[in-house]
Amino acid sequence: MTDSRTLPPEALDAWAQALCAHFGLEPEQVPVAAVLDLTRDVATSVARPAAPLGAFVAGLAAGRSGGDASAVREALAAVVALATGPAGAEAAPDQP
Repeated sequence: MTDSRTLPPEALDAWAQALCAHFGLEPEQVPVAAVLDLTRDVATSVARPAAPLGAFVAGLAAGRSGGDASAVREALAAVVALATGPAGAEAAPDQP
């Protein structure tokens, strides 16, 4: 057994399936690749600690908009646009 906190892809898929089953979600409501892309974009464009916050807010926004797959995609895209656009650049701390 290793101490690595990095999950192999199959473990991530199993975790996503477990979350869907527990919360009664359809797999298309949990686009793992898109969520990972969002966290990468926010982490690199704003700040690393902003990534989980961005994902959480996208989830809240998607839920408020009905929570279907379309609402999820729109919320994820909006957070990425904010992070990678001028607003994200303004929120990012100055890099040395």
